Order: sequence, then structure tokens, then C-alpha cells
Amino acid sequence: MIKKQILVFILRWAASSLGMYFCITWFGQVNSTEAFSAPWVLYIVAGLIFSIVNSIVKPLVKMLALPLAILTMGISTLVINTAMVILTIYLLPGVEMDFWGAFCSSLILSLVNAVMTFLIS
Repeated sequence: MIKKQILVFILRWAASSLGMYFCITWFGQVNSTEAFSAPWVLYIVAGLIFSIVNSIVKPLVKMLALPLAILTMGISTLVINTAMVILTIYLLPGVEMDFWGAFCSSLILSLVNAVMTFLIS
């Protein structure tokens, strides 16, 4: 049981890393003096941070924002997903992204997570 959960986390981490690669490449800017020495390390760490943020922070924020989600019929989920991407980018050294880039990235990463959920189950 625990081995399966670890495997699922590693698969989600790999998918998030790939998604963060595309999102940072398309919508972000990497300051090479502050970033990691190897570019691929940046994307692996970005995927790990995003996976942890989605596992721990996002459920808490969604629970607190439940009345707003009911009031807006779920549209506030887009804002929450964008906030999770902004938090991930904030925690990454040497990466910058504006709000609209984070918004587009949240759409891409939501699609990646939905495909991973479909494939895993």
C-alpha cells in the first residue's frame, strides 16, 4: 500500500516537473545567476515544490474558500490554482512569472494533473 502511494507521488512529481518545464519556458523568466547550476535541476525542484504545495496547501485553501467556491459556482478554483502556481514560483530561486503567466500555467498544470489522475486510476 505504501509502495503504491510512493509510486503515485513519484509519477505526479515527474508529471509536475514536465508541466513546470513547459510553463516556466513559455511564461516565465529564469535568472541564470540565481537559479540552479544545471537547468534540469530547476524543473525537478519546481515539480517537487508544486507537488508538495498541491498536496498540503491546496486542500487547506480549498476548504477555507468553500463558501466562495459555492457562491461563484467553482470559478474561484481557477484563482486558487493560480495562487498555488504563484506560491511555487515564489519559492523557486531565480524564476519570475507574472499573474497572467501563472494563470495560463495553472490551466496547463490542471490539465496535466487531470490526465495523471485519469491514468493512475
